Amino acid sequence: MRIIPAIDIIDGKCVRLTQGDYTQKKIYNENPVDVAKEFEDAGLRYLHLIDLDGAKAGSVINWKVVEAISSNTGMIIDFGGGIKNDSEVERLFNLGVEQVNIGSVAVRNPEKIVEWIKKFGAEKIVLSADTKNENIAISGWQEDSAILITDFLKDFIQRGIEYVTCTDIETDGMLTGPNIELYKKILLSFPQLNLIASGGVSCIEDLHELRQIGVDGVIVGKAIYEGRIKLEQLGMMSQ
Repeated sequence: MRIIPAIDIIDGKCVRLTQGDYTQKKIYNENPVDVAKEFEDAGLRYLHLIDLDGAKAGSVINWKVVEAISSNTGMIIDFGGGIKNDSEVERLFNLGVEQVNIGSVAVRNPEKIVEWIKKFGAEKIVLSADTKNENIAISGWQEDSAILITDFLKDFIQRGIEYVTCTDIETDGMLTGPNIELYKKILLSFPQLNLIASGGVSCIEDLHELRQIGVDGVIVGKAIYEGRIKLEQLGMMSQ
């Protein structure tokens, strides 16, 4: 199981939200590059980098942060937040991003995802399935849809998707534990899927439980920043 620490960006700064609420923003570090270097120094290889400004605006905003982290660390970056067209995807890959997370476009223009899978490869495209009450949410979680998570995933797996990041919005930033039952349900329905769990991780025990059910990766955010999980612990789990 891959351990993937998260950096969320607003105004070029490292922040965390609670349940995706932009009014519940807490700044943890003015310099995201320093945070990424701390992760790397602890032995962590992967990084989940989200442009929250971009997610809200519908277009990537924090290009300088992406470039700075990519050029100053050797971390394997997956990036999300506002990606909407080919030129943005290509620019991200040219900057050294390994995978792109696609959410809103997948709902509004699913054929575009098929194009990107064919053009860049299935290993480069991660479907971002953000859920609230098992329905998909988009636009930086500002909009709900009536699309069930299982229907959403079935459709895109048939279209060639192999990697999915699933964030349970109700647990995100709450430090109350991940929605294990949701991830079990997804893996039971789609055992071939590379599922990355996101939202609610509060302690090392949560990570052990997620590993046991067979997720491909787990994103850890607020638990790191609030000192619930030490980077040394994550580094040891990553080896």
